[in-house]
Amino acid sequence: MAAAEHDFPNPSALSWIELATNVFNELASRWNVTTCNGGLKWQIYSTNAGYDYKSTITNGGFFQLSARLARYTGNTTYLETNEKVWDWMTGVGLISDGYNVYDGTDDTINCSSVNHDQWTYNNAALIYGTAILANMSDHTTPWLNRTLGFLDAAKALFFSPYPNATNIMFEAECEQPNTCDVDQFSFKAYLSRWLYGSAKLLPQLENTIIDIMVPTALAAAQSCSGGSNRQSCGTRWWYDGWDGAVGLGQQMSALEAIHGLLLNTVNAPSVAPSNSSALAPRYFPQRRRLQRG
Repeated sequence: MAAAEHDFPNPSALSWIELATNVFNELASRWNVTTCNGGLKWQIYSTNAGYDYKSTITNGGFFQLSARLARYTGNTTYLETNEKVWDWMTGVGLISDGYNVYDGTDDTINCSSVNHDQWTYNNAALIYGTAILANMSDHTTPWLNRTLGFLDAAKALFFSPYPNATNIMFEAECEQPNTCDVDQFSFKAYLSRWLYGSAKLLPQLENTIIDIMVPTALAAAQSCSGGSNRQSCGTRWWYDGWDGAVGLGQQMSALEAIHGLLLNTVNAPSVAPSNSSALAPRYFPQRRRLQRG
């Protein structure tokens, strides 16, 4: 989807937008009403751990992709999916009235309670999705208020871990006790990317976002002083210097925090020309499923 939005040359077989549309169609076909009156499962195969979990990142990613396709193609049918996913997520309690975003819920209890863990990437997927919809609606629909709600929730929960670390991003669930796992090291990358993306689409958010992202980027940069090359980035940016951690997730997170400050040197994501075949992308049914192994 990003390749289409940023005008990358298309591959020879399918265009980027056709590939993104096929992903959307596959996700739409997996909307599961057997329990919980809807929602996407976290896992595809019943033998996978987490098969019964309906996760926020899965449903939030579907929500965001639908919004991006609606904006790019001009096909407002996608907006019906956004309304459906939003209603389901708020209905089961994954999004609170105060725009806290909880991690998921469980098929086996018919989604009667939720996992209240809050991670940066769940908020991130939704803040950018709602920002896209607000951008499409000329900032006049409830989507702008929802974007602002997610931004306020992110500022309250994911920034300023200590009084002397004001406006520095952190992963609230795991950084302070130093219990983050390999996946969680990368989560801040998505919040940085999609905060900057939201500022690009909704300029009225730019000052607020820059106010929290400049200190975050500076803190991330000073953490990137470790390892034998003195360039490895740490996890805890509020730590004075490198904290001894190293890995792909740490590098991703620091890179997104820092290079996003260039947002005013690039264009907003593009949309398809009105005469483009991208407005009616071809769907190629999947002939076989990849086997686990």
